[in-house]
Amino acid sequence: MFFQICLESDVANLFIQISSLVSSSDRMSFVTVLKCSRCGSEYNIDDGRCLCERKDLGRLDIHYNYAGISEILNKNEISKRAGGVWRFPELLPIKNPSNIVSLGEGNTPLIKANRLAKKLGLQHLYLKDETRSPTGSFKDRSMTVGVSKAVELGAKVVVTASSGNAAAALAAYSAKAGLRCYAFVLEIAPFEKISQLSLYGARVVRVKGVKKGEDPTVEMLQLAIDNYEWYPCPSFGPFNPYQVEGPKTMSYEIIEQMGWRTPDWVFVPAGSACLLTGVWKGFRDFLSLDLIQKMPRLVAVQSTGNAPLVRAFNQGVEPLRIEPWDKPNTVAGGLADPFPWDGDAGLTALKETNGAAEAVPDELILDGERLLGSYEGIFAEPSGATGLAGLVSLTNRGVVDPSDEVVVLMTGSGFKDLNVVKGMFKEPPTVKPTLANLKALATL
Repeated sequence: MFFQICLESDVANLFIQISSLVSSSDRMSFVTVLKCSRCGSEYNIDDGRCLCERKDLGRLDIHYNYAGISEILNKNEISKRAGGVWRFPELLPIKNPSNIVSLGEGNTPLIKANRLAKKLGLQHLYLKDETRSPTGSFKDRSMTVGVSKAVELGAKVVVTASSGNAAAALAAYSAKAGLRCYAFVLEIAPFEKISQLSLYGARVVRVKGVKKGEDPTVEMLQLAIDNYEWYPCPSFGPFNPYQVEGPKTMSYEIIEQMGWRTPDWVFVPAGSACLLTGVWKGFRDFLSLDLIQKMPRLVAVQSTGNAPLVRAFNQGVEPLRIEPWDKPNTVAGGLADPFPWDGDAGLTALKETNGAAEAVPDELILDGERLLGSYEGIFAEPSGATGLAGLVSLTNRGVVDPSDEVVVLMTGSGFKDLNVVKGMFKEPPTVKPTLANLKALATL
């Protein structure tokens, strides 16, 4: 594992320094309690629980001792540390650095998208480019924390239900840690994602069609949890509260990369709403630590072919009463969750930040994918480009002001779903190497 090999690294030294500031019994833990989002039951971090004992599928939200953290963490201290997810150990639920499994995730660039901004009539557009993550998506932030916790709890086998990206990340980090990994994916999962999973050594199982409002991969995950002592680690909170903490670090990085300013808007593609939940938690952490003075307005973006969270927000549905989508049908396969498992937190995030929820057609998502490539050189998959489609929609409707500072999350690489890109363009011409053919080409 990373910290066992690189014992002299900046991050390892960081853990040692922080450990010296707290008692050995509380070493590296600033977690105060885990609290079920449905029934309110509370648990100690040392219990090692992933699910509420009442089996109500409530997420065990992790609460931190901000007073203690504030004695260590400030802008000056942060500026001295090496980049990456583990730059913020006080705000993550791992006690011992020897348990951390890392592939160098985090520290992704925040790109000032000048050409694209001009195209859209905006002045300040930034793209948080998670396509550069080790396995090609933001899920690496989730799984470095989820797998590190698995190691800390002594797990030997991990299991997930995923459309592909989360499973790929879990498989990669499991390979690094020497854990056995089972991945239940949808029958329609792209070949590229299946291949990536298999290469990492995961046992991949395709699960047949989505029933009305139900995800068959989650059904298999639940059966695995009920019948085997496998460590569940999908990218949604009710089955694993630890991985939700990883995406928080994206918010931390955005604030620092913007010179400690809070953007006006942050556009987040939403499937299970785990990313939306994590991003919201990250900004709240910094607000609680007085590192920022306000929250950005968060926008959840889904495809019109699968928009249970957007529908619930627009209809004023209570957070715990979200209805699943009957039959998801969208080019954004990574957002095809028929039920947003973290939708309760997602709705709360949108309401608390005076945010918005936008459903966009697949055509606009594909247009967003083209715009990212042709104007900013970013190759995103449809799910990764969905946030931009939401921005285009809200800009056209006058919701976003041209002078607003806007951040859009680019969540996954286009290499994850090459078939979609293949269908967007004609086959290139094949010609003989002659000057006439070159001249003809130059006139196009």
